[in-house]
Amino acid sequence: MVHYLSSVRAVEDAVGVKIPDNARIIRNLMHGAQFQHDHIVHFYHLHALDWVDVVSALKADPKKTAALADNVSNAPWGGAVYFKNVQQRLKTFVDSGQLGPFNNAYWGHPAYKLPPEANLMATAHYIEALRLQAKAARMHAIFGGKNPHLQSFVVGGVTCVKDLTPDRIAEFLYLWKETQDFVKNVYLPDILAVASFYKDWGAIGGTTNFLAWGDLPESEKEPESLFMPRGVILNRDLKGVKMANHEAVTEHVAHSWYEGKTDRHPFNGETKPQHGDYDTNGKYSWLKAPRYEGAPCEVGPLARVLVAYAWGKKEIKDLVNTVATKLSIPVTALFSTLGRTAARCIETVAIGNAMEGWVMELVGNLKKGNTATYTPWTMPKSGMGVGLNDVARGSLGHWIRIENKKIANYQYVVPSTWNLCPRDAEGKLGPVEESLIGTPVADPKRPVEILRTVHSFDPCIACGVHVIDPDSNQVYKVKAV
Repeated sequence: MVHYLSSVRAVEDAVGVKIPDNARIIRNLMHGAQFQHDHIVHFYHLHALDWVDVVSALKADPKKTAALADNVSNAPWGGAVYFKNVQQRLKTFVDSGQLGPFNNAYWGHPAYKLPPEANLMATAHYIEALRLQAKAARMHAIFGGKNPHLQSFVVGGVTCVKDLTPDRIAEFLYLWKETQDFVKNVYLPDILAVASFYKDWGAIGGTTNFLAWGDLPESEKEPESLFMPRGVILNRDLKGVKMANHEAVTEHVAHSWYEGKTDRHPFNGETKPQHGDYDTNGKYSWLKAPRYEGAPCEVGPLARVLVAYAWGKKEIKDLVNTVATKLSIPVTALFSTLGRTAARCIETVAIGNAMEGWVMELVGNLKKGNTATYTPWTMPKSGMGVGLNDVARGSLGHWIRIENKKIANYQYVVPSTWNLCPRDAEGKLGPVEESLIGTPVADPKRPVEILRTVHSFDPCIACGVHVIDPDSNQVYKVKAV
């Protein structure tokens, strides 16, 4: 849904249409649900096993695990019998020689630090998160028609006016509450429990510059009303945070397999592939290199939390200080892989909490008879527009130029392009490249430490690069072996 939202915002900016308050609220609720769902899936199913040794859980004492879980979280399930059953199911996987979802990891690696009981607890929560994320996805279906790929966003507003009934709103609230209870009672405590064993990662995997377009507008005034603020932080200077401006963005291709050498703003961007040999001193990536005022910038949960913290956003600042206090670490430890992982949870709590207020605002509008969800518009002969969005993975922007009522140019810069980009003409490293420098690796043949940092960015290369046959328009899937 995130590109969907950016694209309609870009066109709305180009044609000059303002959407009704109800449409803004519905979009916020759909976007908030995306954060809840995406971050739960990322931590438990894409990233947690970089820290949790599943096979070690077979050595755990279920009674001690139950005691640990009672002390750590307020989960609605638990007890020695429950954890014994989870352990038995896990043993069945291991004994069969087919670990299923727990395959392809470095079990027994010396970099794993959790005791067996913590590993068993985390494995059980991994399984529960599978059930929960399926329910969280249903929130999108209520006002969006389906998940994934919502159907209800259009230029000018949303089309789900018929779904704004008491029953549908109540169903959304029920699913939101169940999801948010999991976030606060299981996800956040799990983050704190795991992080307490990996405090050294508060000094590993950091970057220097951070950009957030911000999102979740709470009025028509933008960027002033954005719940997650807009801003840029350079050289880790939190006191020097400043408002971000899309006009400061350029894309470079000096080390990318594209024609040309000139850096361009996306309004004038070109995408002309020119493949060559893989050469780390020359061109070595299909990703372009976005820069803000010439600086590579990390985007994503950490960037958003740092920007919000720097601007003094109370909902974020209180959570950051609470997490830092409970872990007995300085706020500067956020500049790290550990901080990136914690920030993802912090913003999930904050955004989830805000969603209840947005629902109540929607209900209040409907009670007053305000049911508007769409503003009519007409296509101008020419125009330019930008759709800025800050999505689960990070800052996303779509730029459109219209001529003769048709699209003359369309470019977008996605989070993984920001984070995984190559060097630019001046040799400045991309954020992931920078973050991996100095990473301690115990076993080069099993580099779980590298995975921890890379996975903490939640990379999606498919969002940044598509391999398409220009003749048949067929999309190819390539497997690297």
